[in-house]
Amino acid sequence: MEPSEQMNLFKEFFETYKKELYKQVVKGETYIIVDFSKILSFNQELAQNIIETPEETIRLAEIAIEQLDVSDLTSKPIKNFRVRLTNIPKTQEILIQDIRSKHIGKLLFIEGIVKQKTDVRPQIVSARFECPKCGAVIPVIQTESTFREPGICHSCGHRGKFKLLGKELVDAQAMVIEEVPEKLEGGEQPKRINVLLKEDLVSPLSDKRTNPGSRIGITGYIKEVPIIGRGGKKSTRYDYILEANNIEISQEDFFMIEFSEEEIKEIKELSKKENVYEILVDAIAPSIFGHEKIKEALILQLFGGVEKLRNDGVRTRGDIHVLLVGDPGAGKSQMLKRISKVAPKSRYVSGKGASGAGLTASVVRDEFLGGFSLEAGALVLANRGIVLIDEMDKMSKEDTSAMHEAMEQQTISISKANIQATLPSKTTVLAAANPKFGRFDSYQNLFTQIDMPPALINRFDLIFIVRDLPDPESDKRMAKHILNLHKNPEVKSVIDDKLLRKYFAYAKQNVKPELTEEALEEIQNYYVKMRNQTGDSKTIPLSARQLEALVRLAEASAKTRLDNKVLKKDAERAINLLHYCLTQVATDETGKIDIDKITTGITSSTRNKIYMLKKVIEELEEEIGNKIPKKDIEERAKMKGIDPAELDELLTKLIRSGDIYEPSPGTYSRLI
Repeated sequence: MEPSEQMNLFKEFFETYKKELYKQVVKGETYIIVDFSKILSFNQELAQNIIETPEETIRLAEIAIEQLDVSDLTSKPIKNFRVRLTNIPKTQEILIQDIRSKHIGKLLFIEGIVKQKTDVRPQIVSARFECPKCGAVIPVIQTESTFREPGICHSCGHRGKFKLLGKELVDAQAMVIEEVPEKLEGGEQPKRINVLLKEDLVSPLSDKRTNPGSRIGITGYIKEVPIIGRGGKKSTRYDYILEANNIEISQEDFFMIEFSEEEIKEIKELSKKENVYEILVDAIAPSIFGHEKIKEALILQLFGGVEKLRNDGVRTRGDIHVLLVGDPGAGKSQMLKRISKVAPKSRYVSGKGASGAGLTASVVRDEFLGGFSLEAGALVLANRGIVLIDEMDKMSKEDTSAMHEAMEQQTISISKANIQATLPSKTTVLAAANPKFGRFDSYQNLFTQIDMPPALINRFDLIFIVRDLPDPESDKRMAKHILNLHKNPEVKSVIDDKLLRKYFAYAKQNVKPELTEEALEEIQNYYVKMRNQTGDSKTIPLSARQLEALVRLAEASAKTRLDNKVLKKDAERAINLLHYCLTQVATDETGKIDIDKITTGITSSTRNKIYMLKKVIEELEEEIGNKIPKKDIEERAKMKGIDPAELDELLTKLIRSGDIYEPSPGTYSRLI
């Protein structure tokens, strides 16, 4: 088809788009989004030309728009208008790893995750030169990465230097996108491709929507770029670059989702149901049997509390972190996978394959972007979303220590290779861990069973012990549930997943509940009562961290029914959940709740025994001398109420802390 014929067809086609063009001009925009299926139904040959030679054909469409008669709508002429295509055929969708030389110059759709991105900078697209001999003006289109000057004047044949008259600049930006994880088969390395964005695709709004971690779909065409070797010589090998025509956000965070009037009506109808909380709990993981308390926590986690920024600059997080610890095969990983499906923005990582740099951020040397650049990890990539960490106990202590700042301050600071940056990490964390010895032992301390530092565990608002204990009635119901799932794999949820996702997003965007006096009083009374119920000043059942967790949970409870007021029943629900977790993980040997069991790994009763044992050793040192036999320590400790079965563990703690040492087997001395 001749270019003139294509131009006429495009003019005819865009006559139907006049009103949309006018709206864009009024808004001050310089582009129009065109549904490819409409071009296909208008003229199949024209649509095929766009697929085969997109750069030239789309340019003809843009010239056709400029030549349209729009005097009946606006007095402003339409100039430099760009055509952005959407809804291109499925046949043109391709994985990055499948791109070959036959795809060069063809229109394609590629989905990926933004890994790196440059700043927006001006780029020359064309330049005009004047011949010093005859004065002819020579335009040169700049398509390569290096600036190109004319080699010869076509009017007089002059060779040599030409005078630069002017150049046309556009805003441009480069980014690197990576393969979408779920489209990879086991063991495959995710491939990457460089992407070039121009003009309206780098507007401030578009720039925010394509931050590292964003999942995007790009309609564009592949170009080849020469690889420059040493000495500035071109290599025989070429690299691919994807020049973007249009960008669509594939996975949005809670705050980027838009709602239609019908969806808002549906959401509000659901929120008015009296049993909306129970409906949401049933819908969160219908294929997983039992674990009602955990499902409640997951619902509240997805709603989250309200983030607060005070006048003095101190910020209180609204995200609720949850940790699941317990027996294998109890459904922890399944819950994590389920949450990744209903959360608008999520990233799933496994402890064995996650490093500190992979979770937070790293500085890498990059050939395409030049020099060193920041590469975001999972906690940054899921900003305003949720990170699901499975097998967290398998991570090394160096890697888990990188998470401390991200979980409480919700930022990640990095200072490497002369790059100092603080990246946002307003990310909710849901983690699962297994005990060291396979199954959870109720009689052992939580910290003797998990290879995780107490300071990190303390940052979780709720910690659940997931047990798999034999019980005839419960086992019968679970077996029936699992076997029914095998018989009928389709699980009917009480709420559609799409509506559930929209419900969470709508609540996060529009509902900012405030504490009522009744709710505040309920939380305050519980906090004061728990802090002072033991009568022992050395035992601390709750700390301010748990108080803040109660507020976040109560706010999330109010969000479940889209209420802007936190009522007494929300405070009670938060208290019940937190108390349930504390009785599971923070109960000491005497049956009292002691938060030190979580924060330090040592309960106050154990700390008291360590203090008594130190006194015993001091007394014996004065009586016997420096080398004290273990038998004497055992006898004196028994008189003080220390059980001989605990003595070895307490002595080991004192050796580790550097208070005592063992000069010879069976004897102990104090370090002075």
